[in-house]
Amino acid sequence: MRFGGLTAVNAVSFAAERGAITAIIGPNGAGKTTLFNCITGFYRPSEGAITLHHEGRDTALHRLAGHKIARAGVARTFQNIRLFQGMTALENLLVAQHNRLMAATGFGIGAVLGLSRYPAAERDAIDRARHWLEMTALLDRADDPAGSLPYGAQRRLEIARAMCTEPALLCLDEPAAGLNPRESEALSALLRSIRDGGCSLLLIEHDMSVVMGISDRIVVLDHGAKIADAAPAVIRADARVIAAYLGEGDEE
Repeated sequence: MRFGGLTAVNAVSFAAERGAITAIIGPNGAGKTTLFNCITGFYRPSEGAITLHHEGRDTALHRLAGHKIARAGVARTFQNIRLFQGMTALENLLVAQHNRLMAATGFGIGAVLGLSRYPAAERDAIDRARHWLEMTALLDRADDPAGSLPYGAQRRLEIARAMCTEPALLCLDEPAAGLNPRESEALSALLRSIRDGGCSLLLIEHDMSVVMGISDRIVVLDHGAKIADAAPAVIRADARVIAAYLGEGDEE
């Protein structure tokens, strides 16, 4: 991915396996968020290909607009919380299912003709939302405004909202940022549960205790290039990674 004369991501190739947590780490400016932006459609890659393998189909994500990438089965959270603060926790999760609800009405045509399947779709959407509120320990806050929730709860609500789209690939941009140790442990348990449900997770995270604790594989970037791609135990001992990101020496 080039911006004028600057190459932000250069010939990076890796696979995020189904039902696995793949972490992307690297120092600031390594190209991690740019890579996420390419995968999720915020940037169009200058060259190369990004392919989603899902339900027996190969989808060329690099050719699609962002909303079509979302429909193809890719969901994302951001470094900065982007909830609808004035809406309730439940409403935030229903908004995430807007396309499914609209499709149930034939995007309005079925409702006009009295053929709408909306009531059944709405019940399904509410059930799905309540399931993810329960999974994120937020069911008792379903009717509270999102903006009134503690910071850690808002982080979990963002993940619940993304999961309501039933993605094949969930991209998480620093989900543990600002969390205390207890909240980080709860987040790790949630992400393992999502992984065990068959969803692929792609994770950018600076908290190395979280990364090493939950990742099945780690990809390391430095100056826009991949310098390592291996299991956590291998990454921890890689001299190039220690020099580029984890710091010199044997500190835990």
